[in-house]
Parts: sequence; C-alpha cells; structure tokens
Amino acid sequence: MQVAVVGGGDCSPKVREQAQELGRLLAERGHILICGGLGGVMEAVAHGARTAGGLVVGVLPGEKIDANPCISIAIATGMGHARNVIIVKSADAVIALPGEHGALSEIALALKMKKRVISLQSWDIPGTIKAETPEEAVKLLD
Repeated sequence: MQVAVVGGGDCSPKVREQAQELGRLLAERGHILICGGLGGVMEAVAHGARTAGGLVVGVLPGEKIDANPCISIAIATGMGHARNVIIVKSADAVIALPGEHGALSEIALALKMKKRVISLQSWDIPGTIKAETPEEAVKLLD
C-alpha cells in the first residue's frame, strides 16, 4: 500500500518521535511512504522508514536538491503547494500528524477524493479516523 504521511514542516520533539516510529512501522509492514520531502514531520517519518529499509517518495514543492537526505525517490514538481494534490492522489491512505495549513489542505483533498484519512493526534475533522499512537494508526490501515 502507498501511504501518504502529512504534517508540519516544523514539529515538536514529541511529534518528531511519533513520526519516526510511524515511518518505521510503515516500512516494516512493506508500505511505500509518500511525503512532501522536506523537514519536520516529513523528514522524521522518512528517517524512520529508511532506517527500517523502507522506500520513501518525496513529492517536492520545488527542486530535487531540496529533498531531505532520507528520501529514496525525489519528485521535483516546481508546483509549490499544488504538489499536495499529487501526494494525496498517489496514496491509498493518508495519515495526518500535527501541522499547519498545508497539511490541513492535504486532509481536505484526501477526504474529497474519498481516501481513508487517519488523524494521529491531529485535527478532529468529520470523516477522519482518530488514532492515539503510531501503532494504532498503522493498524487502522488494514
């Protein structure tokens, strides 16, 4: 399964730890991770996945050179926030961690596209499925 993980470009140490654990769990279960390819939640989840031998696709708002070092495949779009559509459309499911308006737009797009959206201690939006831990979020993919 291709799973998009969305969240803030900056994050707290607690959210960073959750994102790394989430990436590890996704990779251990053979999922392909899709993210925005930059810092914060995106870098943390990518780090967790790569450490566990996973494949990480970064869909970047700008150029390949902007990708964090944990990205396996960097897709340069030059599209800014419009790249959020590509991230969501390419995913079978979306897991949202705390973030700002960019992540919120990805949640909205995913719901509009009828994708499963798991909110991992993130926004409480009708249509999303709540998860309290990375383990719970991954189990909800089944």
